[in-house]
This record gives sequence, C-alpha cells and structure tokens, in this order.
Amino acid sequence: MEASSLPSALELVSGGGVRLSPEKQAVLGSSLLLLQRDYRFEQVWFWGCIQGVRGAYYIAEGLGPDRAAPRSRLYSLNCVEWSLLPPVTKAMIAQTEQLKGRFQGDPSFEYESPEINEEYAERLLEDGKEPMIKEETRLVATIEQIDRAVGIIPRGAFVKTPLGSVCENRNFEGLSLTEAKKLSSYFHFTEPVNLKNKTLLEKADLDPSTDFLDSLEHDIPQGSWTVQLEKGGTVVVLRSLLWLGLTFYHVPRTKQYGYVYFGTGEKNFDLPFML
Repeated sequence: MEASSLPSALELVSGGGVRLSPEKQAVLGSSLLLLQRDYRFEQVWFWGCIQGVRGAYYIAEGLGPDRAAPRSRLYSLNCVEWSLLPPVTKAMIAQTEQLKGRFQGDPSFEYESPEINEEYAERLLEDGKEPMIKEETRLVATIEQIDRAVGIIPRGAFVKTPLGSVCENRNFEGLSLTEAKKLSSYFHFTEPVNLKNKTLLEKADLDPSTDFLDSLEHDIPQGSWTVQLEKGGTVVVLRSLLWLGLTFYHVPRTKQYGYVYFGTGEKNFDLPFML
C-alpha cells in the first residue's frame, strides 16, 4: 500500500486484525516520506511486517519509473532507521527453502544450513567456518516469495507501454462491485507464468496493454483466496490462505487499492488438507 495513504488504507484492512498503534502509524508516515526523499524513489509502498520471536521487521519497497522492475526493499526494527536489503537471487531462495520455524527478529542471527553443497561446506570447514545462513538472507527470500505468490493488483490498474515498461493507468477509475468480487479481476504483480502457456485462441480476447499478467482464478490450490465485502459492502477484501496475513483491499469505483502483510513469514503448507 502507498505510504501517502497509510492511515486510511490500514483502516480499510483492519477487519482481519491488521493493526498498528497510532504512534507507529505516525512514525511510519513520517519516516517513509523521508525514505522516498533520501533514496529518490518515485513511490514508496509499505509492504508490511514480519513478526519475529524477539522483534518485528517493518518492510518498505521503493519503486522507480518502471513499476514492474525489481523493487528496492528496506527493513526497519523501529520504524525510524531503515536498512537496504540486498537484491534477491535464486541461490538465496534455494538456501532458505528448507528453513522452518519463526523468525528471531535479529538480522544477524545465523541458522545452520539444512542443505548445502558438499564441496562448498568442506571449503567452509577448512577455513574454520560453519555453513550458516543469516536471517537477513531468509528475510529477503521470504519477502520475494510472498510477493511472487500473493502480491496482487486490480485488472487495469497498470498498463504496459509499447516499449515494455509498466506504469500506472491514469484512466483507471476502479472496478465495478460485480467485477471486484471475481478473482479473474485481479492479477499477480510479477512475471507471468500461465499467460505464456495460453493458446492464440485464448489470447484473442485479451488486451495486451492491460492483460499482461496472470490472474488469480487459476491459482493452485483452488480455494487459496477468500473474497469478502466489508465496511457495509463498500470495500472488497481478499485474503490469502497460502500466506496467512496477506490482505488486499479495493474500494470499487475508486482508485483505492493495495495489499499489506502482517504475519510470521511462514507458508501454510497444510492448506491442501484444509480445503
């Protein structure tokens, strides 16, 4: 969700227990604007909070002219001082996939690597080091996994230009209430996978400028999203059952939308057995 609309946006998703104290909201509102100025981002999003055993990570994302380009991610332990996270790599995700349990809330905390290349492990042991993974690395990989799986936008909110870059659609005035209740009206805001496998006949009815992403209707497993009307039917709220804590909101016929994550950073592997 955009930093500029943080108080009102948090109020719209509060039905699921998403809360920040008034003090935290005030501090975040100020520090995120300073963050945008200092790093010269075009826009800053408040991504959410990953709750650890001994502390919490507050996450922000900085965006440039191309909204689909890799975002700069930063974390804070106190909502005032922000640290830039390193860019995510496939190796980071592979290293941290086997890590289980809660985050500690300490970026310098080290986990024992459950699986590591034998040759690399032997080299580390020869140097007198243990094969370890820092929690900061796990944090980077977890944010990326959540964004890929459940970071979503309404259909038509962004357009793809002929040059390939993605920007906000100035003509977007929100979805109708009927459309807002359909999963097919929402897209994953990441590199499409299913779209590439569609036939030419299936692509014939798609608008290449707006339908350039994967929709939620084909997400696996089926039933991993809940769609609810809240605030007297004026707000459509989507919640992920795969990554518990991810909440998306949209006020139909307005430009108000966004998502935020408040959780432990653990994937719900039991979901297929719960449906």
